[in-house]
Amino acid sequence: MATNQKIFPIIKEILFHMTTPTYLNALRAFEAAARHQSFSAAATELHVTSAAVGQQVRTLEAWLGVTLFHRASSGSTRLVPTDVAREALPDIREGFDRLRAGLERLKEGSLNTGLTVTVSPAFAAKWLLPRIERFQLAHPQTDVLLDTNLRPVDFVVQGVDVGVRYGAGQWPGLTASKLMDEEMYPVCAPGYSLLKKGRLPKGKLAEATLIHDLSMAADPAYPTWRTWLDAAGYVDINADHGLRINNSAAVLQAAIDRQGLALGRSVMVREDLAAGRLIRPFGETTCPLAFAYYVVHRPEVAELAKIKAFRDWLISEADA
Repeated sequence: MATNQKIFPIIKEILFHMTTPTYLNALRAFEAAARHQSFSAAATELHVTSAAVGQQVRTLEAWLGVTLFHRASSGSTRLVPTDVAREALPDIREGFDRLRAGLERLKEGSLNTGLTVTVSPAFAAKWLLPRIERFQLAHPQTDVLLDTNLRPVDFVVQGVDVGVRYGAGQWPGLTASKLMDEEMYPVCAPGYSLLKKGRLPKGKLAEATLIHDLSMAADPAYPTWRTWLDAAGYVDINADHGLRINNSAAVLQAAIDRQGLALGRSVMVREDLAAGRLIRPFGETTCPLAFAYYVVHRPEVAELAKIKAFRDWLISEADA
């Protein structure tokens, strides 16, 4: 108890005196190391070296005059918080949450009402951009900055407010709300040379150029042409040949340009099917997907007006 009486006032001093970055950084290093039970994992999160995290924790221990960690066992790299550290952690985390929320409120109330949104290039081109004007008309005070990138982004480091991600719904450090489910089926241009009365005869399927989407190739759970052909009963068709493209929008454009058959994701091909640029040469045969689209953001900004407005608008557009 005496140690707690000593540590809590110092924690408050660190949290409320932002002019002491050394101790604030040390406190962040301690919290991350305690959460991961590892200096190296904390270093990855904080974008510093493992040695730097260890030094920051030792600096904090020296200033407080307490020991914050001990090793799980001899030779182990797993860190175990001491009793005093474990008791202090909830207050420290609450303090950081309040700091983040306060900073977000300051940002929300400033003259800069920009909203940075991260989405994939294909989702932007095929779904978001045709609709974004409706959000801007409803919220003219909010300037949208659209970041279209295939690589993962760090929401804190890169100042991202909200995003749309495609996957199983779990991304560390982010809150995810399902936006849309999706199905997959082959599509092609209505003028594709192998078609007969808008359908592709089974005898012609082996001659067709299969257009492969490599944008999700790193995920072994993502369906491929082999997945669809087997599910549809075409187990004898070779799925290894064809054209390979690492951008989903470009895959669909190649199909529109009569380059072959593409596996269309229902969200991406909706507008092209409605406009007649693409057709479904196998009728209603489809393949449900385990993946879906999710609206994602950091949990501490969930109640900010601009985040709620954009999230609600996305969901209303998806339900339309």
